[in-house]
Amino acid sequence: MAYKILIADDEEMLVEIVAEHLKREGYIPMTAGNAEKALELLSKGPDMILLDINMPGMDGLELCRAIRDAVSCPILFLTARITEQDKVRGFQAGGDDYITKPFSLAELSARIEAHLRRDRRQRRSASLISSHGLIVDLTGRRVLWQGEEIRFSRREYEIIEFLAMNQNQVFDRERMYELIWGLDAEGDSRVIKEHIRKIRNKLLEVTGREFIETVWGMGYRWKK
Repeated sequence: MAYKILIADDEEMLVEIVAEHLKREGYIPMTAGNAEKALELLSKGPDMILLDINMPGMDGLELCRAIRDAVSCPILFLTARITEQDKVRGFQAGGDDYITKPFSLAELSARIEAHLRRDRRQRRSASLISSHGLIVDLTGRRVLWQGEEIRFSRREYEIIEFLAMNQNQVFDRERMYELIWGLDAEGDSRVIKEHIRKIRNKLLEVTGREFIETVWGMGYRWKK
């Protein structure tokens, strides 16, 4: 499987060079010259993001903060400045690493591969989520109770997986719809309520337990 890498930078020549290099390396590059275009491309599910700090309008730090809850992939900042305070702000915003301009394509490739390799290891180690005897199998995309599979539709499973993987967070219907259905989805976030109702009924019937909690006025979260 070829990894998709989003390059968000307003330097057109740099973006072209990096995109051509990544294509030769077997990756699928996606390019954005500003934050707005980068936000649109998130629905394509990038496996890594190369993010320029000094883009016009919404800069890289703001964009990183805006998308970090929506994406779990590694984010590598491209920057011409690299003071200690820059690093602190970048890591606080949710970035994973820096590479300073000008950089060599060989170094860029090495950093990309290192982060993707680390991300693969983390995903493998987190292939199962256990919650009060309920097993969410992330690899098989199924839900098990006492060794038996509970049948869910694709969207129902995606909601369960999403909430189970973010157990400490509360998400409102609009945010869940945006993150699960995608930024360019056509529809209404009210479908979340109906899917949650069906999920609860199925889980309650089989397990006798409630797993999804309603936080009134805020949204839903997975019970610890």
